[in-house]
Amino acid sequence: MHAKYISYKETNAFSSAVLEYIGGKPELRPFYGYSPDYAGFAEAIEKRRFTASRPLLTSVLRKQYSSVEMPALVEANISLLDDERTFTITTGHQLNIFTGPLYFIYKIVTAINLAEDLKIKFPDYNFIPVYWMATEDHDFEEINHVKVEDRMLTWSKKASGATGRLSTKDIEDVLVAYKGYLGISENGLKLAEMAEQAYSRHEKLCDATRALVNALFGSYGLVCVDADEKALKQQFAELIYRDITEENSFKCISESNALLEKSGYKPQVNPREINFFYMTDALRERIVKENGVFRVMNSEISFSAEELHNEIMENPERFSPNVVMRPMYQEVILPNLAYIGGGAEVTYWLQLKANFDHYQVDFPILLLRNSAQVIDKRTEARMHILGISYKDLFSDTETLKNEWVKAHVPLQLALEDEQRSVSALFEQIKLSAYKIDKTLSLSADAAKTKTLRLLGTLEKKMLRAEKRKHVTSLSQIEALKDKMFPSGGLQERVLNIAPLYVLYGDDFIAALIAGFKPLDHEFTVLFA
Repeated sequence: MHAKYISYKETNAFSSAVLEYIGGKPELRPFYGYSPDYAGFAEAIEKRRFTASRPLLTSVLRKQYSSVEMPALVEANISLLDDERTFTITTGHQLNIFTGPLYFIYKIVTAINLAEDLKIKFPDYNFIPVYWMATEDHDFEEINHVKVEDRMLTWSKKASGATGRLSTKDIEDVLVAYKGYLGISENGLKLAEMAEQAYSRHEKLCDATRALVNALFGSYGLVCVDADEKALKQQFAELIYRDITEENSFKCISESNALLEKSGYKPQVNPREINFFYMTDALRERIVKENGVFRVMNSEISFSAEELHNEIMENPERFSPNVVMRPMYQEVILPNLAYIGGGAEVTYWLQLKANFDHYQVDFPILLLRNSAQVIDKRTEARMHILGISYKDLFSDTETLKNEWVKAHVPLQLALEDEQRSVSALFEQIKLSAYKIDKTLSLSADAAKTKTLRLLGTLEKKMLRAEKRKHVTSLSQIEALKDKMFPSGGLQERVLNIAPLYVLYGDDFIAALIAGFKPLDHEFTVLFA
């Protein structure tokens, strides 16, 4: 396998906000702390303050890994977290069954590679890649399905509360279907065994996900963190109480949102007055304040301010941060330097810095995860026959077809020269008319516009007529686009790792490790 690279802008798949962030646009500078480059990391290393307990963190991690076979490098990395010279490089994601879409995989590979790059650049420090498991997320509908080629497999069950606590006892049917797709090849059987070991031998989704991710990435030293732990929440408890009662996150983030909108950026998330849920095994509901009482929605649970403080101090694990406070919880309990996310994540993190500043919590470097488009040999051969480059692929289908026709027919279909000649001719006519009667220049302009419009219409008719002569090739272009961009988007947002692992096994992950360059800020095209 080999990789080629194009700019994110050339893919036509990323928002202007994230493009301007990685491009260093000055208007965004107030919304992040350090630049996403080696200079930014040097500054972050120098200034990072971490006051939480490292021994507590390593103790919790060892307990969480007790149900899986811990690779030597993972064990070594957890031990390194006791060292004050050790930092984490974190990415996070929901607990999608069977890892969900490919970008789940790409996030993790970016974290692994960045940690390795930083160790080479700053050899006196240690950098540990971390997958933050979104075990407290409650949106089951976002994680209960996976697409393998043209089949959608869905785990159907009634679910409530935190997804990490869900039982996997009833996942057997979808597990059997997934294994059935993987088939009987050596690679298929290997991934099937990983999935079987993960989901059949662990009772909770959080443990099953850790086991599967560990099987795929443990040899690279990736550490999985489940922050749904009482001991970890205790370090965050005082801040939980302050934010619920003082509503600081609502104030700070609302102000940032207003400033971002003033600069032309649309906020991705909007804070609430209270940005925490109350959570038990079967419950995760918003906390609201009504008439001086803190009430848990859709329940009979309520607290006075004093009762709330006691509950948080005694049972902090029952208080779950929402999307705007989860990042701060992460940065409080991890010695973190960078957060790696997709375009929407990077954009919403920009909304949060003012809140971090308010609580005097260090804001991490924000890094756009690596993205990739995988081109197999058969597709590459078809592209060669059609004369389509990997950069051409990112044009929309109609543009690609039009450009193909213009490039592969002997006639000149574009009437650009003729349009320029007509424009020049009418300028002369307009000048002559003006000399006779000044008002006639408007008539000349109108005639010019009408003639150019007629030429444009004629050009489109010529192009359509030529397309009819090349139905087979144009159908092949459509099929190529449909294959490479399922549902009209990037592969990574739809496809699961399964078909690629069946074809290439661990070589696919190795190719991603070899091809992804986190600090180059380029899109990867992987020829497999």
